[in-house]
Amino acid sequence: MIPEHIADSPFTLIAREGCRMSIVCSHLSFSWPDDTPVFQDLSFTAGGGRTGLVAPNGAGKSTLLKLIAGQLRPTGGSVTVDGALGYLPQELPFAADLTVAEVLGIAPVLAALHAVEAGDASEEHFTTIGADWDVEERTRAQLDRLGLGDVALDRRLGTLSGGQVVSLGLAGQLLKRPDVLLLDEPTNNLDLDARSALYDVLDDWGGCLLLVSHDRALLDRMDRIAELDRGDVRFFGGNFTAYTEAVTAEQEVAERNVRNAEQEVKREKREMQQARERAARRASTAARNIKDAGLPKILAGARQRRAQESAGKADGTHSARVGAARARLDEASQALRDEQKIVLELPDTRVPAGRTVFVGEGIRVRDLFAGSGVDLDIRGPERIALTGPNGAGKSTLLRVIQGELLPDAGTTTRADGRIAYLSQRLDLLDPDRTVVESLTAAAPAMPPSRRMHLLARFLFRGARIHLPIGALSGGERLRATLACVLFAEPAPQLLLLDEPTNNLDLVSVGQLEGALAAYEGAFVVVSHDERFLAEIGVNRRLRLADGRLRETAPPDGA
Repeated sequence: MIPEHIADSPFTLIAREGCRMSIVCSHLSFSWPDDTPVFQDLSFTAGGGRTGLVAPNGAGKSTLLKLIAGQLRPTGGSVTVDGALGYLPQELPFAADLTVAEVLGIAPVLAALHAVEAGDASEEHFTTIGADWDVEERTRAQLDRLGLGDVALDRRLGTLSGGQVVSLGLAGQLLKRPDVLLLDEPTNNLDLDARSALYDVLDDWGGCLLLVSHDRALLDRMDRIAELDRGDVRFFGGNFTAYTEAVTAEQEVAERNVRNAEQEVKREKREMQQARERAARRASTAARNIKDAGLPKILAGARQRRAQESAGKADGTHSARVGAARARLDEASQALRDEQKIVLELPDTRVPAGRTVFVGEGIRVRDLFAGSGVDLDIRGPERIALTGPNGAGKSTLLRVIQGELLPDAGTTTRADGRIAYLSQRLDLLDPDRTVVESLTAAAPAMPPSRRMHLLARFLFRGARIHLPIGALSGGERLRATLACVLFAEPAPQLLLLDEPTNNLDLVSVGQLEGALAAYEGAFVVVSHDERFLAEIGVNRRLRLADGRLRETAPPDGA
């Protein structure tokens, strides 16, 4: 039987009429099997339109989407989805030997169509086809929209790039004509063209979209931003830029309130101390007066007790005021966000302007680079963005520059000085070593006190320096890797980064931008995140496509 999502209507993104299209989480709680809580009593409603969900890594964004999609069961509360649901997870569960048609759910219909075309008029084939005789044309139209127009329906997934698989997964969800669509980091591994196609598709979305992403260009296309923070969801009208402006304004007010509360605590403590000193002076004076007056002992004692009680009441009043001021300070401090930034000075990485760091001539690797190969020179502290479609050989070229991969043809020359390479997988460090052990191995001559200070600058303090690398979040692993790479002996004069923002939350991306802003050597970064490239001050752009490496200008609006 033909799948219902194929047969019921054309492949459009317009939601079904009469459907309310909403997500309702009511008193939702969820804990992992070891009783580690993720959500407790979380309630919110997301209606029609496009909502971007933001939060630091580890806050539970992906877990929340899985709960809404029904892949996880809540430990308390409920999730209600009004309308047909589509869900694209961050990690796609597709086997490499599946065909494109099988992933899209149309393989049985295509098989029946081909059988009929070959002369087999069995009733079961007509039952499978139903009214869907143009399924292939409509499927191709959807694939075209997502930049997959040249991908054959019988092609195996193992032959597609990671970005193409993501786009294919999205196509499969859109062909279901969902009313509610959940997307988890949909632009990861997408090149610039694929991202642009995705943006266009979501611009036309007419249902309820809940999207997790660190792609600021994509978040700027949302109707609202939902912030998952401290176990609660807050909604901000407008796109990501409006959200950041609202948060910045909030933080300015919060910081002002904290300063005022701190001054109030100081004032109340000062007044309490002054009151205690006045009370002590009065008590001393009263004691002398009683002694000089020669009053009976019982009367003198009563006067002294009354004076002490009066002083005690006054002290209690001032103590209460100090306590209230501290409570207001605590309340004001709760509104502050702990979004620390990496601020570094790296003088050892400075490369003189005009110094040649790398020269490659006629580089060829397998069939990636066309004709006579590619030529590349890197001079001085250049900040180079290497862009191009998925599968063009960008990661391969970085490995050639670093010396990890020898080209099949051509020559490479490197200047004295270390070249550091950060792969997409962030697998440079031993997962069993702790953070401090990793830095010690990278910079054995660094004094321990300097090591502790440096790790604190990379936001590793206290017990966190003793965590094993394998136990760190993606953002923490990036910071640890950067610390070891940038301060290894000798310091690198050429830094190669391959999609460094993949799977990083927005705070971690900001931390990476801060670290690269302080880096004074040359770097080559592969990234499709135009906002990130603008923030790190890229001053040269190269595009690798069709086997050729060309100088390019920034895209419009970048």
